[in-house]
Amino acid sequence: MNITRTRIKICGITRLEDALDAVSCGVDALGFVFYKPSPRSVSVDQAQHVVKNLPAFVSKVGLFVDASRDDVANIVSKVDLDYLQFHGDEDEGYCLQFVKPYIKALRIKPDTDLVEIISQYKSAAAILIDAWHPVLAGGTGETFDWALLKDLPKENIPAIILAGGLDQSNVYKAVQFLKPYAVDVSSGVETSPGIKLAEKIRNFVYEVNRGG
Repeated sequence: MNITRTRIKICGITRLEDALDAVSCGVDALGFVFYKPSPRSVSVDQAQHVVKNLPAFVSKVGLFVDASRDDVANIVSKVDLDYLQFHGDEDEGYCLQFVKPYIKALRIKPDTDLVEIISQYKSAAAILIDAWHPVLAGGTGETFDWALLKDLPKENIPAIILAGGLDQSNVYKAVQFLKPYAVDVSSGVETSPGIKLAEKIRNFVYEVNRGG
């Protein structure tokens, strides 16, 4: 009997009201972007305000892109995060420096050897697969060919989180096709960068659950 379900993370949270809307819809995890060039970047004060007002059993994820060790450690000491998500060129040694479990994001190209790259992060709690972009590290709204993930081994790799251009119109198909451990959405539930819409969140969650 299949007792698993695809979990849901909403990234780029900047406002408490959006976080609470997501939680009320059954979202499992919320992402906070600590990368200043991003239009969804949050300050420590913003993140603290949201995190301290969340109910129990909601995972808080801090997103970083090639940040210095001191910067990450400083944020970890001030914001009650459950996971760290690294979107840059961080190697496994870097990711293991901190007291929190980590998620490693990989931006995929058609010629990417995913099995080889994933093998370099065996200690990760999960691997997030995102669309490749020459400039942006995430939140691009662009999809990629999901078939590139179809033949990944089912064992001896971390849980797979699917990201990249997901929204209420395509996430059902993605979940049906890949059965990922989780999906991650940012721009697909927004009205503008960092501003989420409750109706889009609700519809997205419905489509994920419908897909399994």
